[in-house]
Amino acid sequence: MKRIIFHVDVNNAFLSWTAVKLLSEGKKDIRKVESIIAGDESTRHGIVLAKSPVAKKKGVKTAMTIYEAKKLCSNLEIYKGDFKWYFECSNKMMNYLKRYSPTIEQFSIDECFIDMTGTNYLYKDYVKLANKIKDEIKEQFGFTVNVGIGENKLCAKMASDFEKPDKVHTLFSDEIVKKLWPLDVGELFMVGKSTKEKLYAMNIKTINDLAHYDENKLKTKFKSMATYLHNAAWGIDDKEVITEKEDRKSISTEKTLPKDENDRETLRNILFSEVVEVSKELRKKKMYAKTVGIIYKDIKFKKYSREITLDNPTSVTNEIVNIVEDLFNSTYNDELIRLIGVKLSNLKSNKEEQLSIFDEVVEEKEDKFQETIDKINEKFGKNLIEPASLKIIGRTISKNSFNEKNKKN
Repeated sequence: MKRIIFHVDVNNAFLSWTAVKLLSEGKKDIRKVESIIAGDESTRHGIVLAKSPVAKKKGVKTAMTIYEAKKLCSNLEIYKGDFKWYFECSNKMMNYLKRYSPTIEQFSIDECFIDMTGTNYLYKDYVKLANKIKDEIKEQFGFTVNVGIGENKLCAKMASDFEKPDKVHTLFSDEIVKKLWPLDVGELFMVGKSTKEKLYAMNIKTINDLAHYDENKLKTKFKSMATYLHNAAWGIDDKEVITEKEDRKSISTEKTLPKDENDRETLRNILFSEVVEVSKELRKKKMYAKTVGIIYKDIKFKKYSREITLDNPTSVTNEIVNIVEDLFNSTYNDELIRLIGVKLSNLKSNKEEQLSIFDEVVEEKEDKFQETIDKINEKFGKNLIEPASLKIIGRTISKNSFNEKNKKN
C-alpha cells in the first residue's frame, strides 16, 4: 500500500501566536509592522526568537541580539514570548488534526507528521484535503500553516518547506527529479552547516550531485551518516510516524540546559554522559539497540532528531558513543540549544545478526566487560570507572574542537 504522510508546520509560530492573542485583545496585528519576539533585553536571553515579515525584509534574523535588530529597524516593537500560550495554541491544533487520523507524531511545538495511509476510502484527493486543513486552521485559530505531502516523512517535511506561507506542496517519488534535485544540498533535511561545507569541498553542491555521488566514497567522510545522506537525496525514508504511546519501546534521556548553549565541546560532553546513562539502562534490561539517535531543541523549541539503524544491534557504550558522535557532527548547525538528548530504540532481546566464531567471542567479552563495569559503578559510585576508549574519545574531541575554533578565528 502506498504511504501518504502529511507534515503540518505553523508559519512563523511564535510571532503568529502572539499576534493572535493581541488581536483577541483588540490590539493591532504585529505581523504587519516591524516587530520581534525576544527574551529579556537586560539578560542573556535578549535575542530574537521570531520576527515579522516586515522586520525580516529589513535584515532581522533569528538569534540576532535585540541591539542588532534595533539598528536595522528604527521603529522595532519588542514582545516577550508567552510559552504557556504557545503550548495552548499547539495543543488546540494537534487536537484538531486528530479528527483526520489518530497516528500523529508531534515533531516540535509547531509541527507534526500525520500518517494518512489507508484513508483513501475516506479522502479521494489528498491535496484537496490538505488545503481544507490549512484553511480551517486559519479560520478557526487565526494563524497559517504549510502542509507538505509525501510518501514518507522526509519528503513530506521537505515539501512543507517549499514556498511559504499558507501553502500546500507535494513531493512524491515521481517529483524527486523536478522538485528535490535542483535544491542546494544544504536544504536537505538534517544537513547542517559543517556537513554542507564538507559536501561543498567534495564538489557536491546540489541534492542532484549528492544523489549521484558514490556512496562508498561518501562513507570515507561521513561514516554512518553516508547512507542517510545518499538515501535522503533520492527521497528514501522508511521511518514510521510514531505516536507518543507507541514510542514507549525505547530508552532515552534528555537534558534541559541551564543556559542556551552552542559550544560544541560542552554539548558533546553532555551527549557522552547521556550515552553512558542510556547504555547502562539498556544492559540492565538485557536488551540491544538496533537504532541510535540524538535529539535537540533550539531556542524556539524546534525539535531536531537524527537516527541511524544499525546492521548489528549493540549495548556497548563505546560503539554508541561513536555513532552519536557521527550523528552530532553531521547534523548540528551551531544554533543555540536548550535541550539535548540520546535515544535508543528498535530494542532487541538478542543480537540477531550472524557473526563469525571470532566475532562472537569478542562481542561476548565486550558484553561481560560492560556488565562488570556496571556492577562496580553501582556498588562503589556512579561512573567511578568508564571505558578507557570513551575517555580517549573525549580528549580527542576536545582537541578537535580547539582546532575548529582556531580555524574560525
